[in-house]
Amino acid sequence: MEYHLAETYLEGAVLLIDKPLEWTSFDVVNKIRQSLKHHLGIKKIKVGHAGTLDPLATGLVIVCTGKATRQITRFQELEKEYEAAMRLGATTPSFDLETEIDALHPWEHITLPMVGQVLKRFTGDMEQLPPVFSAKNVAGKRAYEMARKGKPVELKRQPVQIHHLELLSYHPPVLSIKVICSKGTYIRALARDLGAALGSGAHLTRLRRTRIGSYHVNEATSLENFSKKLKLL
Repeated sequence: MEYHLAETYLEGAVLLIDKPLEWTSFDVVNKIRQSLKHHLGIKKIKVGHAGTLDPLATGLVIVCTGKATRQITRFQELEKEYEAAMRLGATTPSFDLETEIDALHPWEHITLPMVGQVLKRFTGDMEQLPPVFSAKNVAGKRAYEMARKGKPVELKRQPVQIHHLELLSYHPPVLSIKVICSKGTYIRALARDLGAALGSGAHLTRLRRTRIGSYHVNEATSLENFSKKLKLL
């Protein structure tokens, strides 16, 4: 049975994984690769993910094995859905909790009707400036590597599409939203821009990817359950 299962993964499997907090997408790929090699006796197998998710984010990551890695580009093109929470009135260099708060801003003036009006302005096609703490390539290096060393990073605005932006809750100073967007959209950058548009500042405190195309996180499995399943076969 292990032989036939090994052939299945070598021929190509598409796995839906619910990424845990503080894991990188590469950590997820490496864990799955090692689990397959260990439990199924596979010496070498291709494994890749179809879209990076920040370490401080949780949720859906599509992982492809074997010949299914040829589909990664197609998966990357699909729209994404996120649920995010942000704290108004404070900013961080990374636009999330990776770095410490660097500035405080007033937020008491922000009302629910004001939030609704601003969210409408951020729906549609736009040019977004990516975070310097990102995996963008700058002169052959990752932007975050330079940013963490305190080196200046110059990034260009990128065209993105926000298909749907919905208010989930507003409990000042915490704002929660649902975002459906194109590939390449940084929700951290969206939090930065929303904070500025509201006459304040903001940074992400929680981010969860709930959907990629027609694939939903409710259909995903945890890394722990994936490994347990392999042990039982």
